[in-house]
Amino acid sequence: MSSVVAMRRTLPVFIAAIVLLAACGSDSTGAGTSDVTDSSEITDSNEPATSDDTVGSDPVGTDPAVTTNPNKPTVETPEEIPTELVVTVIEPGSGPESQAGDTVVVDYVGVRSSDGVEFDNSYDRGQPLDVVVGTKSVIQGWDDGLIGVQAGSRIRLDIPSDLAYGEKANGELIGENEALTFVIDVRAVSPPLEEPTETGVDPSEGATEITTVDLREGEGAELQLGQTAIMRYVLFRGDNGVVLDSSWEGNTVPFPLEEGAFPVLTEGLAGMKVGGRRAIIFPPAYPEFGFGPEGNPTAGLPAATDVVIVVDLLGAYDTPA
Repeated sequence: MSSVVAMRRTLPVFIAAIVLLAACGSDSTGAGTSDVTDSSEITDSNEPATSDDTVGSDPVGTDPAVTTNPNKPTVETPEEIPTELVVTVIEPGSGPESQAGDTVVVDYVGVRSSDGVEFDNSYDRGQPLDVVVGTKSVIQGWDDGLIGVQAGSRIRLDIPSDLAYGEKANGELIGENEALTFVIDVRAVSPPLEEPTETGVDPSEGATEITTVDLREGEGAELQLGQTAIMRYVLFRGDNGVVLDSSWEGNTVPFPLEEGAFPVLTEGLAGMKVGGRRAIIFPPAYPEFGFGPEGNPTAGLPAATDVVIVVDLLGAYDTPA
């Protein structure tokens, strides 16, 4: 499954197994056709991309009528080739509007504006894309078009070629002076955050059940079963606060909350609000996390040692059926 390959490249080792299993269980397609490893998949138009760093290095298909993932939206092309950026709000969102420097987490489908031929999408991969807007990490049409968006919105960007890849062709499907159209689902909008360097709770030894401590109350909606959480986390030893693992250097982590699945997270995240930070303390022998009573000494976790996950909840959306 290429969706698993893509996620393994970005997820740290400890929690990867949990999230991968949850994501695969909720993936209606079971497979994708291309990989996303970082936001360089869409590059700054001032530095034209090569075929290796286009929006998606492996085209999804050439027929826009063919949909692999039933949750993937259909993209309607504009009546005329755009000569300036056009942002159309298809479905409104809610919450704060994105500003330069914010991380916007999106799913997207991209097609050629001229004929609707699809060259990439994130839905079949099952992994949204993180974009720090206003930092020239993506093509200018995205950098401009993602300013002012809200979580939960669906927008369409009709991007003229000079705000895309310009005069340079990009891969087999994006030609010279090619205008591009995207439909984008905004999963989360998060202001810049600092990675936690400590647990924020007292040292923990001998835990027998999952407990939680809210280190920062969120101001957004409360996370519900049946939704996918967009999160970042740091994994600590509970006894001395040594960092074991962190997702902050990679993409944000999508985790579908399903009743009875992976209690460390489903129970630990229950009732958390978007924008919050929470410490989840759990016993060393928790089987759902895969450590067992022996821990993982080679990775810095001795036997019979409590673990603390500090989670930042950046967003939440209804998990597609």
